[in-house]
Amino acid sequence: MLMSVQAILSTTGEIHLLEPVHVGHSCRAIVTIFDAPDVSETALLSQEALAHDWERPEEDVAWAHLQ
Repeated sequence: MLMSVQAILSTTGEIHLLEPVHVGHSCRAIVTIFDAPDVSETALLSQEALAHDWERPEEDVAWAHLQ
Protein backbone atom coordinates (compact mmCIF):
# COMPACT_ATOMS: atom_id res chain seq x y z
CA MET A 1 0.00 0.00 0.00
CA LEU A 2 1.31 3.45 -0.93
CA MET A 3 0.03 6.48 0.92
CA SER A 4 1.15 10.11 0.94
CA VAL A 5 0.62 12.29 3.98
CA GLN A 6 1.65 15.91 4.48
CA ALA A 7 3.84 16.64 7.47
CA ILE A 8 5.96 19.37 9.01
CA LEU A 9 9.59 18.71 9.90
CA SER A 10 10.66 20.75 12.93
CA THR A 11 14.11 22.27 13.34
CA THR A 12 14.82 19.54 15.91
CA GLY A 13 14.11 16.81 13.35
CA GLU A 14 10.69 15.78 14.65
CA ILE A 15 8.08 14.90 12.04
CA HIS A 16 4.53 16.06 12.75
CA LEU A 17 1.88 14.52 10.51
CA LEU A 18 -0.89 16.90 9.46
CA GLU A 19 -3.51 14.13 9.51
CA PRO A 20 -3.91 10.86 11.39
CA VAL A 21 -2.53 7.70 9.78
CA HIS A 22 -3.73 4.20 10.70
CA VAL A 23 -1.83 1.32 9.09
CA GLY A 24 -2.51 -1.52 11.55
CA HIS A 25 1.11 -2.68 11.72
CA SER A 26 4.66 -1.34 11.74
CA CYS A 27 5.91 -0.33 8.33
CA ARG A 28 8.65 1.63 6.65
CA ALA A 29 8.26 5.17 5.32
CA ILE A 30 10.14 7.50 3.02
CA VAL A 31 10.33 11.17 3.97
CA THR A 32 10.82 13.74 1.20
CA ILE A 33 11.83 17.19 2.39
CA PHE A 34 10.76 20.22 0.36
CA ASP A 35 13.32 22.89 1.18
CA ALA A 36 11.45 25.65 -0.64
CA PRO A 37 8.68 27.70 0.95
CA ASP A 38 5.18 27.34 -0.39
CA VAL A 39 4.74 29.36 -3.57
CA SER A 40 1.40 30.66 -4.70
CA GLU A 41 0.10 28.63 -7.65
CA THR A 42 -1.43 31.82 -9.05
CA ALA A 43 1.97 33.50 -9.03
CA LEU A 44 3.55 30.59 -10.87
CA LEU A 45 0.80 30.45 -13.48
CA SER A 46 0.82 34.21 -14.11
CA GLN A 47 4.61 34.49 -14.39
CA GLU A 48 4.73 33.74 -18.13
CA ALA A 49 1.86 36.11 -18.95
CA LEU A 50 3.42 38.93 -16.93
CA ALA A 51 6.86 38.34 -18.44
CA HIS A 52 5.36 38.68 -21.92
CA ASP A 53 4.12 42.17 -20.97
CA TRP A 54 7.12 43.26 -18.89
CA GLU A 55 9.87 42.17 -21.27
CA ARG A 56 9.13 44.75 -23.94
CA PRO A 57 11.40 47.58 -25.09
CA GLU A 58 8.77 50.12 -23.98
CA GLU A 59 9.01 48.83 -20.41
CA ASP A 60 12.81 49.11 -20.47
CA VAL A 61 12.53 52.76 -21.51
CA ALA A 62 9.84 53.50 -18.92
CA TRP A 63 11.94 52.12 -16.03
CA ALA A 64 15.40 53.17 -17.25
CA HIS A 65 15.55 56.13 -14.83
CA LEU A 66 15.50 53.69 -11.88
CA GLN A 67 18.54 51.72 -12.97
